[in-house]
Amino acid sequence: MFDRDWAARGDPIRKVIVTEFLTLDGVYEDSTPWQQGYSPEDGPFKHDELFESGGPLLGRVTYQGFAAYWPTASGTGAFGERMNSLPKFVVTTTLGSLEWNATAPEGDIGAAVRALRQQDGQNLLVYGSGTLVQTLLRLGLVDELRLMVYPLVLGSGKRLFADGDRLALNLTSSRDLGSGMLLLTYGPVAGS
Repeated sequence: MFDRDWAARGDPIRKVIVTEFLTLDGVYEDSTPWQQGYSPEDGPFKHDELFESGGPLLGRVTYQGFAAYWPTASGTGAFGERMNSLPKFVVTTTLGSLEWNATAPEGDIGAAVRALRQQDGQNLLVYGSGTLVQTLLRLGLVDELRLMVYPLVLGSGKRLFADGDRLALNLTSSRDLGSGMLLLTYGPVAGS
């Protein structure tokens, strides 16, 4: 069950912002195959999102995929340069060493993320990393949830929100990205 107070109160210096690609039925896993055929106008949004962040907070699987791609990707311009130069914070208990300007917060994940939120700097951006996101939501450590929803129902796959999870959300903005896609941005419900 998610924490009723899903964005931990207190005034963090920087926020934890989650950004996810989702189908209408909430599937987030391996979005590359099901994104084919859609041409959303998300380039400026994804660019601004990265440049407004102080670094990604990633789960192990997403980190490994990004670390295999970004350091050697060509033609990615300023976006790729920014992605490669930012510090990465990787939540893992299985990787012994990290590369690509990455470190693993030590100890309890809740305490580690709370400590990262209190550091000076721009917001932390969580890409993908569904298992990490579920943990952060349960601990009340997500300040903003950005869902890029594709007009597609897969019927199976890993869902971001599992059966039994209940989470009250406050829609703070919505935007049509074209191709039937919507960007829905949620924050904590006031007073919950």
